[in-house]
Amino acid sequence: MVRSLLPLGAALLGAYTVAAADIPTCSLTQKCPEETPCCSQYGQCGVGAYCLGGCDPRMSFSLDACVPSPVCESKIYPMTDLKRVVDVGKYLGDPSTADWVAQGEPLLYNGNVLLTMPAHSVGTVLASTTYMWYGNVKAKVKTSRGAGVVTAFILLSDVKDEIDYEWVGADLTVAQTNYYFQGIPDYQNSGNITGLSDTFNNFHDYEIRWTPDEITWLVDGVVGRTKKRSETWNATANQWNFPQSPARVQLSIWPGGADTNAQGTIDWAGGAIDWDSADIQNYGYDFATFGQVEVECYNATSGPGTNLHTSYTYDDARGTNDTIVDGTKGTVLKSFAGTGLNMDAGGSSGSSASGSSTQTASGPAASVPGGTASGPGSAPGQEGSGTSGDGSSSAASSAACQATGFSQNCGGSSSSGSGASGKSAGVRVERTLGASAFAVVVALAGLLVL
Repeated sequence: MVRSLLPLGAALLGAYTVAAADIPTCSLTQKCPEETPCCSQYGQCGVGAYCLGGCDPRMSFSLDACVPSPVCESKIYPMTDLKRVVDVGKYLGDPSTADWVAQGEPLLYNGNVLLTMPAHSVGTVLASTTYMWYGNVKAKVKTSRGAGVVTAFILLSDVKDEIDYEWVGADLTVAQTNYYFQGIPDYQNSGNITGLSDTFNNFHDYEIRWTPDEITWLVDGVVGRTKKRSETWNATANQWNFPQSPARVQLSIWPGGADTNAQGTIDWAGGAIDWDSADIQNYGYDFATFGQVEVECYNATSGPGTNLHTSYTYDDARGTNDTIVDGTKGTVLKSFAGTGLNMDAGGSSGSSASGSSTQTASGPAASVPGGTASGPGSAPGQEGSGTSGDGSSSAASSAACQATGFSQNCGGSSSSGSGASGKSAGVRVERTLGASAFAVVVALAGLLVL
């Protein structure tokens, strides 16, 4: 997936008050200004959550504008409840309080987590609150289905190193694999693992084994592909074009076939998405199902690949594994007014503060980034490169999503307390339904396919 990391579209929290056109964009040649110093994963500048997971230090005002990243923790995530899933608008960087940061609408069904994509939304993404600097990660997945609907299980670093599994809903027998170094587009990096049994109806175990010298992709314990670092030397740049920086685990569903995407992306995704598909008619969304996720750290005793202390930072804009510091700096903001330059800013807000903009000396600043219809990374055929970040996203705004149980209705007007505003597509809507309410609804006919 080579993504051009399009800037923030309409997918922001409902209370968002800073117009997208007013948010500075960032790239390797256009760094963020000091008042909004953090360049988010989506190529725009802000404070608060912009400075947490996905903040690119190379494109930010300075390397220390981004908040240090929590080091790797070997852990099994059962994915049997949502207790340790927190909305991006409420997470301030403490991994002891949450395992996953959510944008979109994760739901619980039958002891697994569903990532959902209502009509005309940008889908759902979960990102781990800790980072892997080499190691193994395995996820039990049932993919989404349908042309234009993409499921992803990826490792994505703040400097845009990336290792992927992706599934196009039009072909339920293939897992696509890919890797990228710092978002540099190279379509020769992809490779398919074929002959899988119906990836929508059947769980498979997908695994990435990542060392400083090799990446191995496995399905159900069988090696499907291997890529050696020794095969990635770039003589022109005098570097290894091989993923090598600490990365978050990201699980997602996104609309590769949205008409706002480049034609190459739409074609790669199997064609235009059908926002009136049977799944959307029956349940209110397309969906992918995630079971247990396991992370095993590399646990090196000296760099690269250590997790000896508290956090990872960069001491050079090259962003290679010899520039990463495994140190003792803190990872937690006092409020969404904070940045890596001043982590105590707005401390009176407390750790439970939420919001999508904050005030700076020069006016309101965006503090909670959103997603785009081009997915959490980037897709083959996407115009531009992962290092640009300029341009704009025209991701369609979702109509208000009314949560009436397990299903959603995103085609009507909002009712009091039932959903988000029409401009909050792609950002998780808070739910008040308990497990019993879900149980009643999921007992209905039609979900037996899960």
